[in-house]
Amino acid sequence: MNVESFNLDHRTVAAPYVRVADHKTLPKGDTITKFDVRFTQPNEAHLEMPAVHSLEHLFAEHSRNRSSDVIDFSPMGCQTGFYLILQGTPDIDDVMTLIEGTLTDITTATEVPAANEVQCGWGANHSLEAAQEVARGFLAARDQWSTVTR
Repeated sequence: MNVESFNLDHRTVAAPYVRVADHKTLPKGDTITKFDVRFTQPNEAHLEMPAVHSLEHLFAEHSRNRSSDVIDFSPMGCQTGFYLILQGTPDIDDVMTLIEGTLTDITTATEVPAANEVQCGWGANHSLEAAQEVARGFLAARDQWSTVTR
């Protein structure tokens, strides 16, 4: 199939993990790398939408304080994780350091950026506390992030 994640056997992965999901060279020669940042075990658990939404806002803002290579941080429709898209072909250890630092920043945040009806399409659908709880859980499993399959 054309979509990389559709070719991934979701029954064999072992969340939480971070893996390279795709690497592309664009028509003008730029390269981007997409990472699968999986928070929960597919088909067994999922993140609630206020946590997903707030993590998206928090990570998008805080990760850019740590790296100018961040292009996007997008939630998966299945609510089990996110796609992190970075410019270039960064080393996976550097990406994990970026994720760890950003999630650590999230655990001490005092508000969700742009969580209002002016800057967000569903400003009422946020939970700083839920996002922080998810971030703490992912950080607690830091030693597992390199193990993708069972």
